[in-house]
Amino acid sequence: MADLLIRNARVVNEGREFDADLLVAHGRIEKIAASIDNAQARIELDADGRWLVPGMIDDQVHFREPGAAHKGSIASESRAAVAGGITSFMDMPNTHPPTLTLAALADKQRRAAATARANYGFHFGVSRDNLETIAALDPGAVAGIKVFMGASTGDMLVDDPQVLEKLFSCAPTILLAHCEHTPSILANQARWQQRHGTFIPPAAHPQIRDAQACYRSSMLAVELARRFGTRLHVLHLTTAGELALFEPGPVTGKRITAEVCLHHLLFDDSDYAALGHLIKCNPAIKSRADRDALRQALASDLIDVIGTDHAPHSLEEKQRDYLQAPSGLPLVQHALPAALELVSEGVMSLSQMVSKTSHAVADLFAIRERGYLREGYWADFAVVERLAQPLPASAQPILAHCGWTPFAQRSFRHAVRSTVVSGQLAWHQGQVIDSCQGLPLMFER
Repeated sequence: MADLLIRNARVVNEGREFDADLLVAHGRIEKIAASIDNAQARIELDADGRWLVPGMIDDQVHFREPGAAHKGSIASESRAAVAGGITSFMDMPNTHPPTLTLAALADKQRRAAATARANYGFHFGVSRDNLETIAALDPGAVAGIKVFMGASTGDMLVDDPQVLEKLFSCAPTILLAHCEHTPSILANQARWQQRHGTFIPPAAHPQIRDAQACYRSSMLAVELARRFGTRLHVLHLTTAGELALFEPGPVTGKRITAEVCLHHLLFDDSDYAALGHLIKCNPAIKSRADRDALRQALASDLIDVIGTDHAPHSLEEKQRDYLQAPSGLPLVQHALPAALELVSEGVMSLSQMVSKTSHAVADLFAIRERGYLREGYWADFAVVERLAQPLPASAQPILAHCGWTPFAQRSFRHAVRSTVVSGQLAWHQGQVIDSCQGLPLMFER
């Protein structure tokens, strides 16, 4: 007997839309056909014409474990993720302790194996002192190598030119860069402090972490990657100017790629007036013109993938003054509904959205047998419905441990009805299925 049978779905996959049934056995897609007859499955669901799409693979999350249980955990944030149609995530290394050693990496893998509701991978962090460890990494053992070229603290800020050159020359697999020029940010912040003291308004954030700080750092990262032949992925672009550093075309033909995050596509600097520090993030949400340029870059394939950069903080922390309020937003629970807003607004087609959230991510990170609806591949997908009336984000319980969302005043025209992770029902009709256990992502490098 098979595990799961989905009937009457509108499948969206690899640039096509078609009506089909889909059969899952032993965690994998056994058959996709116009009609699957004489099949028995433990669970049978009627999609009733709803879209069936590959689950989102989120290349950038901060699930806060270990070290910040008051913000979130792998268990709590992965539960929120499957509600948002995310079937796989890649977690960032700036936890406590940071993922700078093989022992720290193994500890996170053990934690995820016990509690993750979605499939998981982990990025390895860079410090000034662990380049020998990085050079010796097995390329298939990590999702990627993450360097903070600005906007970090402690051991994970790497802005020394000699260290960066050594890193770019020795990285054995894809190098992910957070690009902001710290000296520029500090100079801008000092000017605002002179005028406002500790009462810097939230709307100053994109002027402190401004477009020039982003461009200067992104330009350096791209220059180093070209010089050393590094496989570089620049995270969370926020400015129109940075787009000139990248080339259009499919992700499989590139050595240098770029990501944009949902909040930089859906908010702009006019939203600080209502949301304040709730949308404070690094790099900052910038102008409407920057937002629109990022949207246009999706259609031209200048930008390759869409992520969330889910980074929860408590409401109490977010209500502090500018200098104390942390940067980051909880986003995974509304990932696919938020991305589908861009489809509804004509920013991209449904097939383009599927590519940017799943196909291209799997290709970019060389993830084995995921990211596509193909017979023999792992069964990772979401059933999505178009709603008769937009649903306020506030109408549903917030599953992220922090208990809030920046979308509280917004409504979505689509909802995730069901999410399947490695063949297991993880989310269905408003409920997390806690018997679901995600699997480690495998990387073919």
